[in-house]
Amino acid sequence: MKNIAFIINPISGSKETQSAKRKLPKLIMQLLDSEQWLPNIAYTEYAGHATELARQYARMGFDAVVAVGGDGTVNEVARGLRDTQTAMGILPMGSGNGFARHLNIPIRVNKAIEMLNHSEPISVDYGLANGRLFVSTCGTGFDALIADHFAGSSKRGFATYLQNILKDAFSYSPQTYHIVGDGLDVTHKAFLITFANANQWGYEALIAPKASIQDGKMDIMMMSSRAILGSASLALRLFAGSIDNSHFMDTIRAREVTLERENEAPFHLDGDPVPMEKDIHIKIVADGLKVLAEKRF
Repeated sequence: MKNIAFIINPISGSKETQSAKRKLPKLIMQLLDSEQWLPNIAYTEYAGHATELARQYARMGFDAVVAVGGDGTVNEVARGLRDTQTAMGILPMGSGNGFARHLNIPIRVNKAIEMLNHSEPISVDYGLANGRLFVSTCGTGFDALIADHFAGSSKRGFATYLQNILKDAFSYSPQTYHIVGDGLDVTHKAFLITFANANQWGYEALIAPKASIQDGKMDIMMMSSRAILGSASLALRLFAGSIDNSHFMDTIRAREVTLERENEAPFHLDGDPVPMEKDIHIKIVADGLKVLAEKRF
């Protein structure tokens, strides 16, 4: 028997998702393989609580801890499990669910629970931005501005995300950025810059289609300051997985860089806005996190 804990964020996602979480303990007991797993269920009560709980379960020697929520909950649980032997599972019950989608974890919660029964721990990379962890992406520019606005919205979901994009896209003023390190010395006036460990922001918006969480590197996606001129084609490419082929997008790959900005501005980690210094040191930690996934994802 293996010990597995489920850390449930009761307030992430839509009202429908929050309602579904109330039925989740019963569903876990029904679908989780009782001959393989011995489950424990805990609920978060405040920001950062998932990290504390995950760290506690890792110290207790649990085989796995499952983040139940969105990318913010996944980020918190990963912070508690990084550089340990305890694997992170995911039941994607948030909004974008970017990291779960990269791992091909089903969005339907019953399927995601069943997947735990035939998953195995796999070593993957995580990133640090001025020492703060991200598992999928971090970045600055327009996407960070939208993350900031989205966090303050009373409604969640893709429609709210899209409304914020349409409201701000034509008034946004790009900055000039300087990226140095790992043999790079790049200056770029950009609409946004995304540092991608995984391939997407969420909602299947593939900002870095070729990014791998097992190669020890990040894909740095720099969208041109003139991107608004090609916004329709960029949107299509974003969801088709071909945005890296657009002439409005430049891609470089690195293990460790410093981003120098003209001014302090919004910055996000896995879609959540965070206060960050003007200059940001970003690096990938290879094989620093174990996740429960199917062998091929």
